[in-house]
Amino acid sequence: MTGVYERALGEAAADLHPKVRDRYSLGPDDGTVCVGRGEMDITRGTLVLPALYAMTTQNMLFPEAGEDVPFSVTTVAYTTDGGHEAMTTRRAFDFGDTTRLFDSLTVWDAEAGRLLDFLGTHGRIASELHPRVEDGALVVAGGRQWARLGNRYVPLPGPLAADVEVRDRYDETDERYHVTATVENDLVGHMLGYRGTFTQEQTSGDGTPDDLRIVRGLDRLPPR
Repeated sequence: MTGVYERALGEAAADLHPKVRDRYSLGPDDGTVCVGRGEMDITRGTLVLPALYAMTTQNMLFPEAGEDVPFSVTTVAYTTDGGHEAMTTRRAFDFGDTTRLFDSLTVWDAEAGRLLDFLGTHGRIASELHPRVEDGALVVAGGRQWARLGNRYVPLPGPLAADVEVRDRYDETDERYHVTATVENDLVGHMLGYRGTFTQEQTSGDGTPDDLRIVRGLDRLPPR
């Protein structure tokens, strides 16, 4: 199958490490659920704590930090009600007394030939994604961003937008995936970051679990 990241990368997808490509090659009709488990070191800024607490209600960012935090990531691909190929990623961070979720829906905009990310269970923030390949690793940087209000998209100016970068690679030595993610902002600096490793298993399912069909009502995508 061809996943949304493969569509965005085009021929460059062949340069991904086979394990990384396999992880991101989920197609909307293959019925596969990928679950990774490992540990993450998590950092967060102090100037944005009120905003981070508020984002927990939307399964976005969160205020906790720590080392060796148990982590799981679940990915599944499907076709949205609006007919777009998409992939849900649900990250879960277990802090002992609470578990924080960070959800995103990555959508392939076939008409515009671009990759979009909708953050949180309801996709209140939308962002362009710009993936590239570096030494077999998948590197994803954020681009233009919008606040999503129903079917309306309000552009976020530079001071309100976040600089996001995620690096996902596979290490043959320890046979684990290594991920590094950072979220920064021009005004407040460091917002959130995590770094760690995990292993992954794939299981065959009968359709996409309903709770992973996030961001309902995507009839319209952000303007080009």
